[in-house]
Amino acid sequence: QVHVAESGGDLVESGGSLTLSCETSGWTRTDFCMAWFRQVSDKGREAVASIDSDGQINYDDSLKGRFTVSRGTAKNSLILAMSDLTPADSGMYYCAATWACGRAWAASNVYGYWGQGTRVTVSS
Repeated sequence: QVHVAESGGDLVESGGSLTLSCETSGWTRTDFCMAWFRQVSDKGREAVASIDSDGQINYDDSLKGRFTVSRGTAKNSLILAMSDLTPADSGMYYCAATWACGRAWAASNVYGYWGQGTRVTVSS
């Protein structure tokens, strides 16, 4: 059974930075795709960034430059470093995992494993 758990959500001021972490367990292999999604305001769940099983990194174009995704010290973990945050970035941030995501990395239905989410609130 694969488990996914996010942490690091917090209240920050506009212009501030925050780092989210995701830990997975239960995998029988060390190379797999992990991604961050978020649900902000009244929008649906949108892809933020991913690292595929082959190391390929993808970003939503609108967030690239402010958000940086990386593997943690353990290969089963994922980090999202966020900077220059605005109130529009407020919402729930979810970590997701699957064996390989390829070009479909931004499609939520590609991922079979999800965490419960961590809340990010950016004050104006």
